[in-house]
Amino acid sequence: MAMVVRACMPLPPTTPPAAAAHSTVGEAAAATRSARVLLLGGTGRVGWSTATALSKLRPDLNILIGGRNREKGKYLASKLGKRSEFVQADIHDASMLEEALNGVDLVVHAAGPFQREDRCTVLEAAISTKTPYVDVCDDVDYSWRAKGFHEQAKASGVPAIITAGICPGVSNVMAAELVHAARSKKVCKPERLRFSYYIAGSGGVGLTTLASSFLLLGKDAITYNKGEEIKLKPYSGVLNIDFGKGVGKKDVYLLNLPEVKSAFKYLNVPTVSARFGSDPIFWNWGMHYFANFLPIDILRDKNNVLKLVEAIDPIVRTIDGIVGECVSMRVDLQYSNGQNILGLFTHRKLSLSVGYAAAAFVLAILEGNTQPGVWFPEEPEGIATEARKLLLERATQGATNFVMNKTSRMVETGRN
Repeated sequence: MAMVVRACMPLPPTTPPAAAAHSTVGEAAAATRSARVLLLGGTGRVGWSTATALSKLRPDLNILIGGRNREKGKYLASKLGKRSEFVQADIHDASMLEEALNGVDLVVHAAGPFQREDRCTVLEAAISTKTPYVDVCDDVDYSWRAKGFHEQAKASGVPAIITAGICPGVSNVMAAELVHAARSKKVCKPERLRFSYYIAGSGGVGLTTLASSFLLLGKDAITYNKGEEIKLKPYSGVLNIDFGKGVGKKDVYLLNLPEVKSAFKYLNVPTVSARFGSDPIFWNWGMHYFANFLPIDILRDKNNVLKLVEAIDPIVRTIDGIVGECVSMRVDLQYSNGQNILGLFTHRKLSLSVGYAAAAFVLAILEGNTQPGVWFPEEPEGIATEARKLLLERATQGATNFVMNKTSRMVETGRN
């Protein structure tokens, strides 16, 4: 099977008013200048990757690098050129946040980890200042806490997309496209949805994302079976999944990821699960060991986990240099007649692909494809159905493999 890589569609030369140019700037201001996008956590790897991707997809944007490290922030802003600048910001300081959002057309919250955070300070500030919002949250509790601000965001005219990274994020949109295609055929009902993710090493995305993975080991893995919620041990339920050419078969394990609950609720598929695996194989052994033998209090303490991650960071960097940073995700949808269709995405560097993924959601809002309110990526009000194809084309820039609505036989290794 030849690999399918979608080319990005040409982008409009100027930025339309932000979705519902519901920001304080308004339509008149948006029409006379390029949009200003603030990246909170912009000095981190995910935030910086998003800033870089946005600068390439839309060179006309004014990109603001937000963070606490002024020296690093100014240096990174200078690398993006004259349209970029550094903004001092602390996500736990409400007054500083609101000041930073003044005159901004959209804010991206990439200052994780989101686990064990009990307040949605950035989203609250965005609603207060009427600023469109995107985050790259990968935590179930935080995402549903954010969803609780839906009516406030709607009343303020603020469009917000949560869990808008690569996985969750692009994987949710892939699932939505598979379900939409299935229901449009009106032959068989979607019955089971399975998310499978593979990352070589840590994917090169830094300490914050690595910490998120460890913190997930302190939570039961929520799955759904025929409409019933089931709690299982994290990093259990191993499956050997074929990720196609360039990756092959990899073991993946259950984790408590946001797309399971949101897909169950908004795509109305009765059986949903999500699994994750990594290379080299002893990373999986280590994760399994931590999940089963470390005291749960340690895994649920963010400070302890961050210290653990800092301690092993030199080892992680060494291994990343050996195994690379590949990311691959496969979304399987099974019909009630037993037929299985899937979407498959592979990129050689997670650290690059997550930036294009988040940038694609940013542009979807700026171009008016998101209604006011707080939305998960698979909800049609978050990304209009007709806008999903363009979002996927942008998000899969540089992909080595991207296919949608194919049967297993068409993409798996050893079957071509």
